[in-house]
Amino acid sequence: MDESKETSLKQRNGALLEWYGRLSVRRVDLVGDYAGQELFLLEGDSLLLRCFSDPDLDLVRGFQLLHAVYAVEYFLQGLIQRKCNFHIVFFDNHRDLCLPRGVPTIARPKYLLARAAIQRHLNVNLRESHPNLEIRSFASEQDAAFRDYLKATGVYFVMCHDGANPVPLSADLSLQRANEEEQAEVNAQETYNVALINGLEWADTKVMSMVVEGGRKARSSLEYEEAVSSLSNLNDYGDMAFLEQALERLDLKDERNAVTRMYKCQCKFPQAADNNRASTERELLIVVTLAQMLEKTPAVEDLATHFLAHTALITSLPLSNRRQPTQRPINDKQSRLQSFLANFSKMASTLISSGAWSEAMEGGTMPCDVSDLIDGRLFEAITMGGSEQRFLPQPTTKFESLARSLCTLSGVHLKLPTAFQNAISHTSEFNGSTSDALSILPFSNPVFDRHLTSINLRVAPLKSSDRQSGRIFQEVSHWHNAKRRLDPKQGQQTPASAKEKTRSLKRDQRFMAEMQSYAASLTNAVGKALEPEIVTVSDSKGSKTPVVKESDGTGPNHKKSHVAKAQTNRKGAGKKAILEDIAATKAVKDSESEDKLFAAWRTMRNNLESERSLQSKYQKIRTYLRDLPDQKRKILEAEVHFHLLAILFDIYRTLRKSTDAFSSKEELFGVVSLLWDTARKIATLDSLTATITGSLKEIITALQLPDPGIPSVTIDRKLACDPGLLMPKDKEYAIDLDDQDFQLLHCGPYMDRNLDSAPDSRVQFRPDGWQRRVLDDLDAQKSVFVVAPTSAGKTFISFYAMEKILRGNDDNILVYVAPTKALVNQIAAEIQARFKKSYKHPGKSVWAIHTRDYRINNPSGCQILVTVPHILQIMLLAPSNAKSWSPRVKYIILDEIHSIGQAEDGVVWEQLLLLAPCPIIALSATVGNPEDFNSWLTATQQSSGFEMSMITHQHRYSDLRKFVFSPPKRFAFRGLADRPSFATLGLDGLQGLAYIHPVASLINKSRGIPDDLSLEARDCLSLFQSMSRHQTKEFPIDPALNPSRKGSPKIIRKADIIEWEASLKKLLKVWMANDQSPFEKVLEDLSRSMEITSTIEKQVSKGTVSDDLDDDMVAIIPDDLCATTLPLLCKLHERDALPAIFFNYDRHRCESICKAVVQQLIEAEKHWKELSPSWKAKLTGFGKWKAEQAKMAGKRQAKKVPSKKGKGDDDDDPSSKMDKIQDAASDEANPYANFDPDAPVDGFHFAARHKAEASELNMYYGQMKWRGLPSWLTDGLQRGIGVHHAGMNRKYRQVVEMLFRKGYLRVVIATGTLALGINMPCATVVFSGDSIFLTALNYRQAAGRAGRRGFDLLGNVVFQNLSHGKICRLLSSRLPDLNGHFPITTTLVLRLFSLLHDSDDSQYAVKAINSLLSQPRLYLDGPAFKDQVLHHLRFSIEYLRRQDLLSSQGAPINFAGLISHLYFTENSSFALNALIKGEYFHELCSEINTKESHVLRTLMVVMAHLFGRRPCREADAEYIEKIVKRSPSIVFLPPLPLLAAQILRAHNEDTLRVFTTYVRTFVDQHVKEDDCKLPLTGIKAGGVDDNVTFPGSLPSTKVRSAFVALSGHGDKFESISDLCRTTRSGVFLEEAVIPHLDVYPDESKTPLNAYLYDFFMHGDLDALEKANGVRKSDVWFLLNDFSLVLATICASLANFLKLPESDLSLLDVIGEGDENNNLEDDKFGGDSTTDTESTTNSVATADTGRSSVTTVSSASAKSKQKKKVADSWDDYDAEEADEPKETNDALGADPSQEELEKGFLNVYKAMTKLRAEFDAKFRKIFA
Repeated sequence: MDESKETSLKQRNGALLEWYGRLSVRRVDLVGDYAGQELFLLEGDSLLLRCFSDPDLDLVRGFQLLHAVYAVEYFLQGLIQRKCNFHIVFFDNHRDLCLPRGVPTIARPKYLLARAAIQRHLNVNLRESHPNLEIRSFASEQDAAFRDYLKATGVYFVMCHDGANPVPLSADLSLQRANEEEQAEVNAQETYNVALINGLEWADTKVMSMVVEGGRKARSSLEYEEAVSSLSNLNDYGDMAFLEQALERLDLKDERNAVTRMYKCQCKFPQAADNNRASTERELLIVVTLAQMLEKTPAVEDLATHFLAHTALITSLPLSNRRQPTQRPINDKQSRLQSFLANFSKMASTLISSGAWSEAMEGGTMPCDVSDLIDGRLFEAITMGGSEQRFLPQPTTKFESLARSLCTLSGVHLKLPTAFQNAISHTSEFNGSTSDALSILPFSNPVFDRHLTSINLRVAPLKSSDRQSGRIFQEVSHWHNAKRRLDPKQGQQTPASAKEKTRSLKRDQRFMAEMQSYAASLTNAVGKALEPEIVTVSDSKGSKTPVVKESDGTGPNHKKSHVAKAQTNRKGAGKKAILEDIAATKAVKDSESEDKLFAAWRTMRNNLESERSLQSKYQKIRTYLRDLPDQKRKILEAEVHFHLLAILFDIYRTLRKSTDAFSSKEELFGVVSLLWDTARKIATLDSLTATITGSLKEIITALQLPDPGIPSVTIDRKLACDPGLLMPKDKEYAIDLDDQDFQLLHCGPYMDRNLDSAPDSRVQFRPDGWQRRVLDDLDAQKSVFVVAPTSAGKTFISFYAMEKILRGNDDNILVYVAPTKALVNQIAAEIQARFKKSYKHPGKSVWAIHTRDYRINNPSGCQILVTVPHILQIMLLAPSNAKSWSPRVKYIILDEIHSIGQAEDGVVWEQLLLLAPCPIIALSATVGNPEDFNSWLTATQQSSGFEMSMITHQHRYSDLRKFVFSPPKRFAFRGLADRPSFATLGLDGLQGLAYIHPVASLINKSRGIPDDLSLEARDCLSLFQSMSRHQTKEFPIDPALNPSRKGSPKIIRKADIIEWEASLKKLLKVWMANDQSPFEKVLEDLSRSMEITSTIEKQVSKGTVSDDLDDDMVAIIPDDLCATTLPLLCKLHERDALPAIFFNYDRHRCESICKAVVQQLIEAEKHWKELSPSWKAKLTGFGKWKAEQAKMAGKRQAKKVPSKKGKGDDDDDPSSKMDKIQDAASDEANPYANFDPDAPVDGFHFAARHKAEASELNMYYGQMKWRGLPSWLTDGLQRGIGVHHAGMNRKYRQVVEMLFRKGYLRVVIATGTLALGINMPCATVVFSGDSIFLTALNYRQAAGRAGRRGFDLLGNVVFQNLSHGKICRLLSSRLPDLNGHFPITTTLVLRLFSLLHDSDDSQYAVKAINSLLSQPRLYLDGPAFKDQVLHHLRFSIEYLRRQDLLSSQGAPINFAGLISHLYFTENSSFALNALIKGEYFHELCSEINTKESHVLRTLMVVMAHLFGRRPCREADAEYIEKIVKRSPSIVFLPPLPLLAAQILRAHNEDTLRVFTTYVRTFVDQHVKEDDCKLPLTGIKAGGVDDNVTFPGSLPSTKVRSAFVALSGHGDKFESISDLCRTTRSGVFLEEAVIPHLDVYPDESKTPLNAYLYDFFMHGDLDALEKANGVRKSDVWFLLNDFSLVLATICASLANFLKLPESDLSLLDVIGEGDENNNLEDDKFGGDSTTDTESTTNSVATADTGRSSVTTVSSASAKSKQKKKVADSWDDYDAEEADEPKETNDALGADPSQEELEKGFLNVYKAMTKLRAEFDAKFRKIFA
């Protein structure tokens, strides 16, 4: 490479690295969090580079091609098992990118042959096993065919390698590195996100990978250049002319001719002619390649002979007998052999890669077995074996057949050497493994033994030296109780101090006040405030006590009570006259009451006559009718509805005559549709009169609307208005549409939505059929799994179950589990608003909240507990609950059950389902595979003795209409429009908003039509019309699909549309599946609506757009969300489509958008004030009014005469009272009395001020100010805009939720926090910007917020700044299937033993364990492999035994409590235990008093290695030099201290031995099949005759895969990862659930991010974001999680040492961020008793308010007597376990001086100091 080219390349590499370093990267689960079942592209050479880089693979010298194929198939099988959907694409110009760094030149042809062989193998053999997995090849990324492929398939993202490798670059590979990174560059430039295959990890059922975000930002960051051409040149790999001649001679295009040609060989072999041919692709390829080599180099005849013998041996030798030892160092003979292989590889790869080869093999019967083309080690052993007297087995006819074929092509006849001819076949003496199995430690537990009896293990005898005591773990303070510990003798809470009681009481009062306020903001299905039911226990089974509602007594229950009383009174009356008299009296009273009611209605109507706005009058009357009690509404509704109809007709007439720009076709038909819907409702009412029905018929006839079926009545009553004045003249207002088109085009949202609904006495509404089935199943005490879309009506299910529990008795418990704390708060508030109940005994409550952050009410004393999964899991596993609380749990509701698929917390959901002691109610709107999930749920519930039922409902109550927003090029905000449109549903007709027909999203036909792709009535009509236009003879339309056919219903219902939609979609699927169908024309037809609205040149928010360029016009950047959001809001306001939620999945971006919009409103308002004469006049008038008020106040003060009367005498002064009355009246009449010049001006805010009281708002604003929140948040609230994400202040989030529900806030910008079931009804949902988290699942969850049942007839969904492809993908993608996890984690096993032991083998504990271990199918998507589960369990027990956490009889000992409390950090907690057990912390912390700074820094490095581990991208020397060293942070975590690394490596080695033995014993007992099938294609490799062996072969492996063993590996493993990756088939071994922690860089190639250590050192948020790549929006959560870990460790150590600090319950331990929020709530909630200094002044405390460690420990040390302490933590035997007296004495004893001197106190002290320093910096940055 010349110097100029090398310089240019270095410059390009530098620019490439800088560009790549700036790209945004996230680590996600590709399936659960990102892609689901979306198709992605797997770049072929990246796949090969990952597999070829496997350190176990011997490809350089041993040329283990079959091992390489196995590695590729193993990786692909891992993706497929986890439900990934992908294609593999190879590019010719990427050929050399599969070469790992540092590959010798002579070995490169081997890699390229491996590439060609693998590509050929996958192309041919995947067709049968996985026909949907396509393998494609293209010349380059710029290939037109590749572009067409991308367009046709619509791949979601690209998985490839970025070239990063820890090995430094070499000069000759610098060009290759450029190509590798350019692949990532090209992908990002094409707006595809890139998932890095290097660093990809299997985490149980998850696929964790770094995703580099592409898009416009990435594309604009680096100017694109043409791709560097491939290093490879086809001429380097042999003479193509010879290969073409060979193909012609063999006539490979016709296999039969090829066979004939081979018969031309005249060699005289004794075998029959039928065997003288190559029968497979492998043999044919070898023969042709050797023929070419012999023609060019005849001297290699001996090696060719050995190669043919090697080929014949591969055919017959079993795979398990092919493992060869590592050969000696290279000598001349071996160098000649390697040169031969290199030449063979060059020629063979050229041949197999050629199109001629593929064409010749196509359609033939010759099997493709090139995956086992060469066994380099076997070939070397054969070649080198002659001098060592090693012999082949008896020659087979295969060698002679191959030799004859070779002679046909080359004329060279190869003979089998004489030494080989005399060799005989025999069985090797070394056919077993020489590795010894680990002896298992003794263990016996009666509960577990019954499940483990089938496992036969070699148990080591218990030696006397092993009988050392370990401290039995016991909680001084239990996980479930309040903050004071339990007295172990009395079992009661120790009394708290008066200060603590006061603080706790005030906190509870404050929370309850907030909850009541929160509950008041909730509404029912018709928008009314919820009214609580007073619930009493049922008198008998099946009978309910009547529910008393806190209302005016006119409801249906009140009516029932009157009926009951009337019946009682009639019992003693026997005369008919008395009854008639009573009836007459009642009729008179009812008549008088009705007259009064109508009089009141007339008065109200007359008061509204002065209202100028017809729209305002309509809304006020509608509100009046809605707020009437049920009985009164029933009497008045006919007349009031008719009056509403009259107003609508008046509006319609006005719009018809108006030339106002606001009057549009959409608004006109919106009013007509609403008018017709009102007429249809009136026709169904009972209180109709002749006047109403007559007038109604006239209006319907005049407008030519469909007849709603108006009945004829004779009863009449004079109306409050004269209907004759409203009647239309002739047909001047008739609409120009027939009945069917009018209903389908404009009345879809108004159609009757009842689906087989019927009255049911159990609920107060008419439930649909599916809802009644749910009620029946709940009454039958069944478990139910309900899948129904948002707004379908799932909410009532939970509250019906709650009511059943409350009515049953005072003891039963229902637990409601929600995935987020926001949903927990909402559900609790709704329970507060719905139910009231009195209890006989104190301490009981209807409900309680229990999260780690806070609790409201007593969780163990309530009947309805609302919590999150982690807390319920803790409570179910708490030993103290096993005999009291847990058995009383009768129902568990798991809302948003699809959260089980999450990468982080999904396993907790799964464990809850397995541990549930009662029936469950599982609810979700978004499950992609409900049948599979239900099958698993049914199995889990049946093993617990409960029957499971699944109920599905597919239809939303209100439809969603989708639009895409195109921002204007220039925009001027001049205030909001004065009059939003009226009665217009949807956003049709607005400039800049284009409607998206759902079928237009089906651009990728391979996806099909998702089940939940719903069509509105008008969508069905447009689809039918388009299909009718384009139908052909081959693809006709069934006349029955025509909505205008004879016999179609006159009044169309939603049920009719659903049926029509299903028929249309069924036909559409047929068209989609056939390329000859007119589907593409239909798609083009329906896509035009998206093209109608092009980008607007100019937009003004108010008034008209002038042709001139106005000064206030601002240029809009289309990709800038901050600039385009206000124009979109103006459009939504114009169409009355607010309130709206804007979803953006970046917390920081949410805040930026809010700030920008608020600032734009403020600046526009300021500009308007400067120019507005009316504003200036108002300010002048306000100033004069203030002066007059001051003057009048001064006069009144001067008139006052001093008096000696006592206080309050002023009240007796008549003149004083009169002055106050006059002042009040004056203020009320004066427009300036409530004028605030600083408040936002109407038109410059989105707030609906009439929806909230000023006093309430001022209270909230004050709370925000007191909490120190940024002023822009308050400014946003004042202007009707809020932000909602998990990082916001908790109180602020609650205020946003309440004000939004009340209608005051009309714009909220949020992340996914509002997508999971939160009651935030809105008219419009906007997806503001793209994100990797905007998936099909999250789209459906978020879009479901729009058009909630009872609030909106139609929901709008708007896409802002999303590409057309992404929009179509979101609409047309099916929901992802739920994947499960392996739930029997080692921590769970330990916690089960704690539950069993500490509850004295309680019935609940035994039942839970038996149920769990009896599961036939333990985890979702897992096979039914009970034997493997039990083996895995037994060796998890063995691990716990060896880590001194479990005794021989199952008692948790030593630091079992600490590990259990850190369950959420598995496997980090076990690494911590290893360091404690290895006394590393003792040694490190021994200098805490002398070298505090050094100790804390070192301790921080260790803790950062253990907890909060975030991998970085794989980095090489160049990246570190150019990017990392320029940053202020360390970025890459420093290595572990030597001793700590040694201990952890030893721990991993112990774990490795345990689980290697697990595999060995399981294979011995259960696996009988040979390990000879490739994992993906299932093709068998090797021979089948076990008697055929090769002398000198190594013993076959038992644990390791026979494919991996080909590279020389035996059953000795280097690491856990090595064991899991290379274990033989037929054994379950999941690396994620084996307790180990890889030590970097020895056991892991991926460096760890030093963000925790960097923060501890500098506390700089900007540095964390820029250098460490941690988003600011994520920092709080990451730091809080680590703070929680430190707090848990400190509390557990205090518990273990029995220090006074152990008073704190481990469940009350929270992170510093949460603690700071709680302290803030105390401080600003009026709690003057909060000791804020306790969190800042004490540097050595375990938690808030605790005393100094040194003081407490020294005092206790002096007062306690010394006691002998065991020297080790080894297991104690059964005799010690059976001595309760000694055990109890040990538990009750205080720590002795010697025990403290062992170093635990120093460890505790160092940990508390570390925590104090870390938390201090944490508090500081978030102050």
